[in-house]
Amino acid sequence: MKFLSIVFISLFLIMQISQTVKAGTLANVKKNKLIKCGVSTGLVGFSAPNSKGKWSGLDVDFCKALSSAIFGSPNKVKFIPLSAQQRFTALQSGEVDILSRNTTRNLSRETNLGFNFAPVMYYDGQAFIVKKKSKAKSVKDLSGATICTQQGTSTEQNLAAYFRKHKLKLKVKVFESFEESTKTFVQGACDAYTSDKSSLAIFNVKFKSGFKILPEIISKEPLAPAVRHGDDQWLDIVSWTVYALVAAEELGLNSKNIHKHLKSRDLNIRKFVGATKGNGKALGLSKRWSYNIVKQVGNYGEIFSKNVGKKSILKIKRGLNNLWTKSGLMYSPPMK
Repeated sequence: MKFLSIVFISLFLIMQISQTVKAGTLANVKKNKLIKCGVSTGLVGFSAPNSKGKWSGLDVDFCKALSSAIFGSPNKVKFIPLSAQQRFTALQSGEVDILSRNTTRNLSRETNLGFNFAPVMYYDGQAFIVKKKSKAKSVKDLSGATICTQQGTSTEQNLAAYFRKHKLKLKVKVFESFEESTKTFVQGACDAYTSDKSSLAIFNVKFKSGFKILPEIISKEPLAPAVRHGDDQWLDIVSWTVYALVAAEELGLNSKNIHKHLKSRDLNIRKFVGATKGNGKALGLSKRWSYNIVKQVGNYGEIFSKNVGKKSILKIKRGLNNLWTKSGLMYSPPMK
C-alpha cells in the first residue's frame, strides 16, 4: 500500500506539472494575478522578512522586477519561504512559479531535477568563518575540527570533496535551517561554519566583528533564478528580466533618470524604454516592460547596492558582480 501511495502521489505531481506547462506559466500567472516566488526562510541581503512580514533582498527585488515586467507593478508577488530541502519539490510541483532563492546553478539540477536556470544574479563562492580567537588561519588548519553547515545544499558536498582532496579529517554537523546551523556555531558547538561567502557577511554585522573569514574560496557558486523545464516563453521572460537589470546599468539608466530618456535619440535606449516596437511583443509583454522594471525597482547596480552592497548593512564589494566594463562578470546580450 505504501508503494502504491508513492506511485499515486508521483503520478499526481507529474500531471499537475504537465498541466501547468501546457497552459503556460505566464498564462497561469496572469490568471492568478500574481507571481508565486519561492525564497529563503530568511537570509539577510537576499530574502528576509521584517517584523511586519515585509520581504526585502536581492532575490526579492528580482521577483518584484519580474512583476513589473509582467503587470507594470512590482507588488503582484506572493513570497513563499522555502528551506533548502523544500525548494526543489516546491518548484517541481508547481507550488511556486519561480525559485529566486540563492540557489547554485549546476548540471544535475538542470538535468536530473528538470529545471532551467536564468542568467546568474550573484556570483558567489563557498568560504569558512571562525571566531576571531581561533588559531586557524587557513582551511587546512581545520583538519579534525567540527564544522557546522546546512543540510541539503551544494555546500555540504563541496565540504566533503575539499577535505577528501586535501586529506583533511572532517567532522561535520548538519542542520536543516540556516538559522539553526549558525546559532549552533555561534554558541560554540562547532569550531567553524561554512556557506556561501555572501551569507557569512552577516556574522560581523550581528555579532560586532567577533569573527574572521578564512581566505580560501573552495567552490564556484553562481546563484540564479530557476524555472521548470518545458516552458520556453517563461524562461525567456525570466532570463531577459535579469538581462534588463544589467543592460540598464550598462546604458546608464536608473530609477531616477529613466523617465528622462523616453525621447532619447540613442537607438539602444529607445529600444529599452519601449520607444520603438518589438522587444515587448517578442516576450508576450507590453512595450514598456523593461522601462517599468527600472522605474519601479531599479537597475542591477541599484538593487545590489541597496541589498548587499555599500548602502546595505553587509557592505559587500561588487567584485565579480560588477559590470564587465569594470572587471566583473555581469554582461547583457544586445536587446535587439
